[in-house]
Amino acid sequence: IAAALLFPPAAFAADAPASKPDKRQLFGTMEFKGKLQKLPKWTRVLVKMKAWKGYFKDAKTANHPSQKAWETLKSQVRGKSELDRLKAVTKFFNKWPYRLDKANWGVSDYWETPWEFLEKSGDCEDYSIAKFYALQELGFSGDKLRIVALRDAIRGIGHAVLAVYAKDDIYILDNQTNMVLSHTKYKHYIPQYSVNEHYRWMHVAPKKRTTYQKAKQ
Repeated sequence: IAAALLFPPAAFAADAPASKPDKRQLFGTMEFKGKLQKLPKWTRVLVKMKAWKGYFKDAKTANHPSQKAWETLKSQVRGKSELDRLKAVTKFFNKWPYRLDKANWGVSDYWETPWEFLEKSGDCEDYSIAKFYALQELGFSGDKLRIVALRDAIRGIGHAVLAVYAKDDIYILDNQTNMVLSHTKYKHYIPQYSVNEHYRWMHVAPKKRTTYQKAKQ
């Protein structure tokens, strides 16, 4: 994932009102909530998705070879627990091969729609976007899902995952593993910002919170 994903230019230039800390703070960070702005790659996806009817329900994907497997998955997880549905979706989409944006699109950072992911596969944020919309078909509310741009402190690179605010925990869907674990298990993930269809959040480690707030004054 490109460095631009971690720090999009001026993405948080405007003051962002602080949201009340959730007892389940994502990766142990403080959050500053604001409107979606100056995130063109994600905004482009949202605009394209206004015509979205669901996986394999339009002409672009109607004859895709994965259609039968998706319909089978939906049937198998009907009535299952949240965690079972998360595991099924993770395993389904993680079968796509990892491909860099440079190879697919000729640019260093490109956020794909699910249509584009099904056709070309993609990199970490593209898996997260595909799962974001898949879970909404399986009964998850969009306001409980967030695509998270973060830094992997072990590998020293940018990465992206999907965070799901389930009833009992915040679970992480990661293209690097089929395991679906609590966000508390990922000590090496340092979130930079997260988004859903309506808002974005900046994430600040607790020890940096005072410095950040002083800088805003």
